[in-house]
Amino acid sequence: MTSGKADIIAALQKEILSLQGYKAEGDTAVVNVGLEPITRSFPNAIFPTGTIHELLTEAPEHTAASGGFMAALLSSLMQQGGVCLWTSTSRRFFPPALKAFGVEPDRFIFIDLHRERDVLWTIEECLKCRGLVAVIADLAEISFTQSRRLQLAAEQSNVTAFILRTNPRKLNQIASTAQWRIKPLPSQLEEGLPGVGFPRWKVELLKVRNGQPGKWELEWSFDQFKVLPEHVDTVTSDPPKRKAG
Repeated sequence: MTSGKADIIAALQKEILSLQGYKAEGDTAVVNVGLEPITRSFPNAIFPTGTIHELLTEAPEHTAASGGFMAALLSSLMQQGGVCLWTSTSRRFFPPALKAFGVEPDRFIFIDLHRERDVLWTIEECLKCRGLVAVIADLAEISFTQSRRLQLAAEQSNVTAFILRTNPRKLNQIASTAQWRIKPLPSQLEEGLPGVGFPRWKVELLKVRNGQPGKWELEWSFDQFKVLPEHVDTVTSDPPKRKAG
């Protein structure tokens, strides 16, 4: 392959990755979300913005854990100001809890609707608004065609979308750049201190476009993510039994 063709292919690959939410190193639009071990799974080792992130939840506790994880991400995405919009048919998030992740609740707009099709319309229109930092939609059912419309809107405005899919009847593929599953983990109390410990999650990056899926255990403490050490399971074998006689 000649150098001219190689340069053209490299330029096209860079443009495609940019449209999918992946920024190049040194890009002024790059936001550091503090997930270095995880972001290495993405192309260019940069967390993708201006695209769709899909979070799968199977139980109320998973939905709550996903909300906390998103709030921690938004604390970085919203550092330069801006507003986030959250729309759903049944709000499951407690706004004052955002303060635990360094985000002020008054920087969120909550829209509560009765029908999921209204949620879809709302998120598509809001993704066209460049003044928003992110848009979150809590819904179960969404088709690939509907998600593709959202993806195109996000690419044009560079607004990041998070879709919480709570107990979908059919787990179909949608036009998301990353698919996540967040589960809660038991917190650990600080020695000598009462109350509860810092929030912890089991984070699974199930699918990622042009990247590498993986699993991690994270803690949110002192306004930043902390990767927990991997657990080492020790198997203790029973002593051999002696036969009588």
